[in-house]
This record gives sequence, structure tokens and C-alpha cells, in this order.
Amino acid sequence: METTNTPQAKPQSFQGVVVKTAMKDTATVAVSRYVKHAKYKKYQVRTKKFLAHDPGNTVQVGDAVTIVACAPVSKRKTFKIAK
Repeated sequence: METTNTPQAKPQSFQGVVVKTAMKDTATVAVSRYVKHAKYKKYQVRTKKFLAHDPGNTVQVGDAVTIVACAPVSKRKTFKIAK
């Protein structure tokens, strides 16, 4: 059987702002994006919050961070803080 080297997909990543650090080794990161309204053609800001793994609690509220997808750490925590 022949094996082929398929290129690995780049892990999903987002840039956002830390809004909460009350949990141990976890930070809540708010990620905003612009969406164009279908009818009125006006751009709106949509925000979604993700839980990200932060070993050592290194980030503070208000920090701009990049989160990268990883293997699930818990039920809702599937991202880790890269920067």
C-alpha cells in the first residue's frame, strides 16, 4: 500500500481580548467579527466568547491574545492561548 503525505491543515486560530480570568488555568476570550447585513448592507459587530487554556494564569483582563484550537481540555475548553 502506498502512503502519501497530505499537507496538514493549519489549526483554527482567532484574535481576541481577555474578558475574564476568574477560573483556574482558564481565560475567557471575546472574539469579534464584522458581518454584513443581508438586506440593509450595513456591517455589524458580532462577538463570541471562547474558553481558552492558560496554564499558570499568565494573562490579565484586557490583554489582546491569539487563541489556537487544540485537543479538548474540558467540555467547553478547546482552545489554548498562543500569544
